[in-house]
Amino acid sequence: MDNRKFKLWNRITALAVFAIAALTYLLTIEPTASFWDCGEFIASSYKLEVGHPPGNPVFQLFARFATMFTGPEHAALAVNAMNAILSALTILLLYLTTVFLVKRLVKPEADGSYSLAKAITIFGSGAVGALAYTFSDTFWFSAVEGEVYAMSSLFTALVFWMMTKWYEQADEPYSNRWLVLIAFMMGLSIGVHLLNLLTIPALVFLFYYKKREDMAYSPLQLLGIFGVSVVILAVILYGVIPFLPKIAAYVDLFFVNTMGLPFNSGAAFFMIALLALCFWGIYATMKKRQVFLNTVLLCFTMIVIGFSIFSIVIIRSSSKTPTNEYQPDNPFTLVRYLGREQYGSNPLIYGQAFDSPYEFEETKYWAPMPKKNSLGEMEDEYIKVNGPSDVKYPSEGKMLFPRMWSSTSEQHKDFYMSYIDDPKVETYKDEEGNTRKFIMPTFGDNLKFFFDFQMNWMYWRYFMWNFAGRQNDIHGSEPNQFAGNWESGLGFLDEARLGDQSDAPDYMKNNKGKNHYYMLPLLLGLIGIFFQYARDKRGCWVTFLMFFMTGIAVVIYLNQPPFQVRERDYAYAGSFYSFSIWIGIAVAALYTWITELLKVGSKGRNAALVTASATTAMCLGVPALMAAENWDDHDRSNRYTAVEVAKNYLNSVGQNGILITHGDNDTFPLWYAQEVENIRPDVRIANTSLLGTDWHIDQMKWAMNESAPLDLKLGPMKYLYGTNEIVYIYEEVDENGDAIYDSKPLSEVMARFGKAKLCNTVHGLIASDDPYYKIIAREGGAEEIGDFLSTRRFTIPVNKENVIKYGILDKKYYDQIPDSITLTIPGDKYYITKPELFMLDLLSNYQWDRPINLLSMGGDINIGQKDYLMYEGFSYKFVPVKNRMSSYDIGFCDPYDLYEKMKNVFTWDALKRTDYFVDYHNNYTFCGVLSQRQIFVNVAKELMQVGEYAKAIEMLDMCQECVPEENYPLDMVYLGFTNEYWVLEMIDLYYSLGEREKAEDLLYRFMDSLKESKEFFAKHETTSGEYNKVLEYISWIEHMYLKDVADLIIEDPDRARKNIDKAYEWVNLDEFPSDPCWHNFILYYSFLEESGKYEKIAEDYADALMADMEYALGVYEDVYSAYVQSYRRYEANKTNTLAEETLAHKKKVEKMEETINELRGSMESLYDLAIELDMPDVAEDMQTFLSIFS
Repeated sequence: MDNRKFKLWNRITALAVFAIAALTYLLTIEPTASFWDCGEFIASSYKLEVGHPPGNPVFQLFARFATMFTGPEHAALAVNAMNAILSALTILLLYLTTVFLVKRLVKPEADGSYSLAKAITIFGSGAVGALAYTFSDTFWFSAVEGEVYAMSSLFTALVFWMMTKWYEQADEPYSNRWLVLIAFMMGLSIGVHLLNLLTIPALVFLFYYKKREDMAYSPLQLLGIFGVSVVILAVILYGVIPFLPKIAAYVDLFFVNTMGLPFNSGAAFFMIALLALCFWGIYATMKKRQVFLNTVLLCFTMIVIGFSIFSIVIIRSSSKTPTNEYQPDNPFTLVRYLGREQYGSNPLIYGQAFDSPYEFEETKYWAPMPKKNSLGEMEDEYIKVNGPSDVKYPSEGKMLFPRMWSSTSEQHKDFYMSYIDDPKVETYKDEEGNTRKFIMPTFGDNLKFFFDFQMNWMYWRYFMWNFAGRQNDIHGSEPNQFAGNWESGLGFLDEARLGDQSDAPDYMKNNKGKNHYYMLPLLLGLIGIFFQYARDKRGCWVTFLMFFMTGIAVVIYLNQPPFQVRERDYAYAGSFYSFSIWIGIAVAALYTWITELLKVGSKGRNAALVTASATTAMCLGVPALMAAENWDDHDRSNRYTAVEVAKNYLNSVGQNGILITHGDNDTFPLWYAQEVENIRPDVRIANTSLLGTDWHIDQMKWAMNESAPLDLKLGPMKYLYGTNEIVYIYEEVDENGDAIYDSKPLSEVMARFGKAKLCNTVHGLIASDDPYYKIIAREGGAEEIGDFLSTRRFTIPVNKENVIKYGILDKKYYDQIPDSITLTIPGDKYYITKPELFMLDLLSNYQWDRPINLLSMGGDINIGQKDYLMYEGFSYKFVPVKNRMSSYDIGFCDPYDLYEKMKNVFTWDALKRTDYFVDYHNNYTFCGVLSQRQIFVNVAKELMQVGEYAKAIEMLDMCQECVPEENYPLDMVYLGFTNEYWVLEMIDLYYSLGEREKAEDLLYRFMDSLKESKEFFAKHETTSGEYNKVLEYISWIEHMYLKDVADLIIEDPDRARKNIDKAYEWVNLDEFPSDPCWHNFILYYSFLEESGKYEKIAEDYADALMADMEYALGVYEDVYSAYVQSYRRYEANKTNTLAEETLAHKKKVEKMEETINELRGSMESLYDLAIELDMPDVAEDMQTFLSIFS
């Protein structure tokens, strides 16, 4: 095959691979916004708004272009389709890159052409590698949603492919244009994601290898080349990205504060001057024919031009867009935005451990703060203000390579301690001479954590997901046996690692995320590594550098703490890209080995052709297997749940209302719904995770879409970044130093906020004449120690007419509305956070003219508002009626309004579909965070309480339709949600509403799945908690079921007998030794004259109790309550039976009396035993019980 044909078929194969990938991704994209960041990315792109730090303007521009050709209802689909195409282009580039590397292994003929067999091998290598990555778990996941990682992968693939093009053309004129183009792509890629920069070491080695293609480098020279690559990476990552904006910021400071010009004028001047200087340098070096310097300057200039796209962020932020995260409308804020300051930083080479002592150090920063000039006009100005306190660690608390560093929670500390065999206690003296003890892990402890958790669990596990197989899609937040492991499908290997899980519950055993590749992709990759290393060490090293820098180096750099909120495999996609190159190279390896082993070359061209074709076809079976295994759990078509729940959140709020949200998944989809689909733009969303920032509070004061500004009184100086992160509560005291608990008007408290001072005195904490002015005990002079609250009890006046007028309460509740309400901060709470300060500011001016709804009852906000909430289904409304509520008891509500919302306001179309894949995040949302079954149960309960039985039954029936078991199983105990509790509530409600058939039907299905779970969890030591939880649920079901049987004994003895037999099969004495159900079995079988069964159960139960009498007495309370319940049922049946005056019923009553007498005798024996064992309290209670029967 001559070179012209080779290039033609190479392009055709590349296009075929691209088409397969594009078709796959387009068929499986999510048709709308997904959970997590996708909603925010799509919303911010649709209107070119400002997303979360460090920004992604390049992605936004491309996404905006994609949405220009469709309406708002299809904007998300357009962005997702764009990502699908970009991902397919990545696959195309992977094919071309693999072909480049394989051509170094499969040598052409003497005339430079390739035989047909070799050409097929080369094309097959590229296709197998590219298609393996196409159908890999991680890349496919990112390819079908509106995230930045698809475009980030494309940039990574693009710059590496461009470097191969330079390599091929390096000896031709103007070949350096490829280097300049790569530099521009690098600069642009910063506006997508920083991962692309990690390709630099591989590119540098390609450059040097080409410069000395026929000569080897010494180890010292190779180390020097690696050093050059690290320097280039560091210059861009730690020089260009942070320092160019920082220099621009200080130039802007001079222009604004000294020259009186507007914000950003100095930054614009600096950028123009910098580019002018760069162009002058390019011209000068070109004139002097200084090729190297000219190329360097060109590359630097192109990086700066690409990076300058972040000017769009400042421009759009200055426009006050609705989504405007961090509000980087000036260069100083842009610096913090790019530095991701709100997320904090992790130690890398040298730093603290999780228990290290620390001290606080004050920081300052420049904040934009416009002011009025002498003419009353606003003019721009920067002022230096206090920033957040910086934490400083002494050298005693620092170590090399700190891996166990996070002190965020006790849970983190406990996890770290599990890696420390012999805790080492150190001491430290602070500046005041106080000695503090702390635990310091050793270097070995750090390495143990690094290799076991950060490398094994947080990297190699993801690697094996992609190339060996995956256990399920359940989030594995920590190493465990059953959630999120890799699993190959090779039974002997999987059982040795994870145990036998063949009888696991269906949601685990048949989880669509269970994908088995039988380690075939891994095997091909290893073959490729060995073959490339043997035949092309330089190519192998370059590929390895790509693999290492985009994988293991990322692990080291991120230094992740435990308990991540989601799986992080997307961060390592570049590493899996590189390994897929080796999978492709395996085709060439197998072809070469087979031809050499069988001496195919001597058997003619046809033999070589057959060998190449067969090898390629055989290896193509591996990506085909991956496609077959992965399709069902990567197919997101028909999934609309994220946007539907966002609509329901918004529609739970009244007109022009305020909705307090908390996290990503209850905020970003709502932003998408408002900004793109224009759903409820009148609702103002305030996110508590962001209300700790000044910019989000600023935005609450703006009009936004159709939402009016919030009436907030605190000035910006009171909530600036680093100011009032926490506000202490110093209660007013009387002359004796005792706290005064009188409440104060919230409006007055907030009006005085920040205007009083705390002073030191030797007289203790006493109140001055001004109730908002305090002094606190400490020797010394007067000292201002910050803003504070002077009380924890606040009164808020209630405008009754507005409450009715604006729909906060229906007019039927008018008489229940007080003149004022009192919020009380809990007594064990000594400070409030900035989000809570925001809420107090909001309520201090509240005129009851805008409904305020909170998700999760306010989450971490706890200023007393939880006493005044009314259940609205998807949220809780702040109302002027005191209401004690909990997660399981909603208290005061309007059942008729709830029924109307459930039927005609909220939508369930997406949730009740059964033709979409329900992944872990959907399960977590709809069965955990916001249990949809709970909503239906709550409404049904309230309807039942007001006598609307038919509507209550309708809600329960609707629940079964809208939350189908096929998607959301009744039993998901291992996931740790409350889902099972609400299923129990449904069963109990059905019984209470007289729907015995529906109750039993649901009960039997639930019990079947619980029995399966019980048998599985009983076999594993690590699931004892889940096993006990299942036993608890079975016990509850048993009680509900047998409670109904008591009514059936008289009505339908045959059915009662059948039901008791069924219930008896569900339990055994070993698992339920103290359960009252055994007394019910004895009682009911005696009623039904089943003497054989009654006697056997009684004997077995007596033996079980007699085996440990002290234990039996310890559980007597359960026995006692069961006997009382049984006796009362007997009394009710006795009255009913005598009215019948039939012989058959009289015999049953006599039998019941006989049984009761026997039970009385048993309790008398227990009384005697209690006396003998000197347990007077137990004996006294037994005596009380016996008096009931007398």
